[in-house]
Amino acid sequence: MHAYNRLPSSGHSSPSTPSSPRSRSPRLRSSSNSGGGGGGSGGGRVKPSARFTSGQQPPRTLANRITGAILSVLVRRQGIFLFAPLLYIAGILFYMGTVPFDVVPIIRHRPAPGSVYRSPQLYDKLRPEMNSDNSTADAISTIWKNSYRGGEWRPCINKSSGEIPESNGYLYIEANGGLNQQRTSICNAVAVAGFLNATLVIPHFHFHSIWRDPSKFGEIYDEDFFVKTLANDVRVVDKIPDYIMQRFGYNMSNVYNFKIKAWSSISYYRDTVHPKLLEEKLIRISPFANRLSFDAPPAVQQLRCLANYEALRFSNPILSLGETLVSRMKERSANNSGKYISVHLRYEEDMVAFSCCMYDGGGEEKRDMDAARERGWKGKFTKPGRVIRPGAIRINGKCPLTPLEVGLMLRGMGFDKVTSIYLASGKIYDSERHMKPLLEMFPLLQTKEMLASPEELGPFQNYSSRMAAIDYTVCLHSEVFVTTQGGNFPHFLLGHRRYLYGGHSRTIRPDKRKLALLYDNPNIGWKSFKRQMLSIRAHSDSKGIEIKRPNDSIYSFPCPDCMCRSNRTEDSRSSSVT
Repeated sequence: MHAYNRLPSSGHSSPSTPSSPRSRSPRLRSSSNSGGGGGGSGGGRVKPSARFTSGQQPPRTLANRITGAILSVLVRRQGIFLFAPLLYIAGILFYMGTVPFDVVPIIRHRPAPGSVYRSPQLYDKLRPEMNSDNSTADAISTIWKNSYRGGEWRPCINKSSGEIPESNGYLYIEANGGLNQQRTSICNAVAVAGFLNATLVIPHFHFHSIWRDPSKFGEIYDEDFFVKTLANDVRVVDKIPDYIMQRFGYNMSNVYNFKIKAWSSISYYRDTVHPKLLEEKLIRISPFANRLSFDAPPAVQQLRCLANYEALRFSNPILSLGETLVSRMKERSANNSGKYISVHLRYEEDMVAFSCCMYDGGGEEKRDMDAARERGWKGKFTKPGRVIRPGAIRINGKCPLTPLEVGLMLRGMGFDKVTSIYLASGKIYDSERHMKPLLEMFPLLQTKEMLASPEELGPFQNYSSRMAAIDYTVCLHSEVFVTTQGGNFPHFLLGHRRYLYGGHSRTIRPDKRKLALLYDNPNIGWKSFKRQMLSIRAHSDSKGIEIKRPNDSIYSFPCPDCMCRSNRTEDSRSSSVT
């Protein structure tokens, strides 16, 4: 009797009957295979009496048979891939059983990068070599040696010469923020008023809870000069006529107020604001900072240029004191031909608190910062679920540079102890402790409080915007400007310095991510550190002249909207004649 074939020979054959239980036994399959015949392919079934012959090995034990059966099933069904992990786990467990648990390996915890403020330790390490380094050249006179390889630029703002058409109405804006955020509002207001053919009312300044400066437009800027400079392009008045205010009950809150989204396009003003202006003859926009897109038609950009670089001049008291301080800085820089460095340092208590960075002040610093955050931004930093990682903030380049870190950077860039520095800053947090190493590195450092007498500073002392305007003036005329933190102050100075100095900002803008890694490296030597600082300095030089891209601010990048390329041939001729 022939054995049944369990696998049909083709898809058309009828299914075979199930094999008997005996035919499924691994033992029977193995014995059948050993006999040289497969089920149905080459011979009949082996007789029981012929299973064991003389000279063969004795039968396997029961354990061997069971193991063989399991392995046979796994291999035939490709189950080895499921079985392998079990073998691996069993091996791991066996190994762990040989390890005594009373022996615990020592794990040394390394702080996350940036989580520890290491700059004081780095300063102590580098100071001996730094002080004995005499290889530095005259850095302040050679820093911009590659500035104008692509040619210089010159101001070229086109002013109108004809009469202004009849006004479509009055535009009243409220400028919010500090000095330079208000400046953005003023320049954008001039551009919008000119585009809408509206009469601009002298902007009203909001009283800010942080800046706390009640100054009006005419106390910071020369109002008469502003009106006169814009006379052929935009009408500017200091108040709204009575016949219009009468319609609104002499109350500005009754005037229609546009709530305009930030960075709105000029087409929004044309399609939405202009019809309302024609209808009401007076509109109000509050707040107005950053309510106009950087990308605008050339005519609008020209009005921005005219307002920022020509029309806005500080009031006479501010300008007079600022120019006096510039003269005193040049006198103190006689050893460098009257050239000095200005540094914008943002290490005031509120700035440190807002950054959420940790320094080396311990528990007292933490209490001060927590209190400052609660005063200025109630609940903002204590919301449930908010996670603050000071180390990640520092490595990402978001922490304010300390006075010590600024000093290390400048010494590494080649500026020696006899370099004159003007420090533009508010009240430095824990100033006595933090300013000590900076003064050690640069003993000729000055501030407005050191340059001016109490009587000279008295009229400006309690007005933060006026004090910032004095700093702005001294920084504008320095040979080198160093920015250590973002914000409107350095952004406006970048553009203004480009406008004055042939398109080059003459500004050092350090890569703060790179600085954070260098200051966090306790093994770096002076030569290596100095090489890295000189690289940052050279990069700032190469980026001094930059052309504005579509979404860049015209207040930082005046080329080419506010400036034109100089004729290099004419420049060379004129210089040879002189």
